[in-house]
Amino acid sequence: MTARARDLRNAATPAERKLWRLLSPYRPRFTRQLVVGPYIVDFACREARLAIELDGSQHHDAAARDAARTAWLESAGWRVVRLWNNDVLTDPEGAATFVLGVAAECLGGTHPQPLPSREGRKA
Repeated sequence: MTARARDLRNAATPAERKLWRLLSPYRPRFTRQLVVGPYIVDFACREARLAIELDGSQHHDAAARDAARTAWLESAGWRVVRLWNNDVLTDPEGAATFVLGVAAECLGGTHPQPLPSREGRKA
């Protein structure tokens, strides 16, 4: 499974690359293609136990399989959020803001953005 996850990271879709570029600087940390039990999650925040799944057109026919996957992850203590690739591609900042908000909610209100820089402050 780890080798498959590595292959998926190396062959990321345009939506995955765009969302990763926006999420990677934030804390708590997000990771790509994380192995969780028998599944590989597109993005995950381990600290918040948040799994982000990006769905393309192939998921129209896989609703039952996706529901089983979501049920398994939720039974293991993960919160699952699904976004359509098209939504991420048309509004990547909105998708990232949504994901960061859900992560903050999972952490009990902790804001997942980095602290502002001290540059320009007078001593």
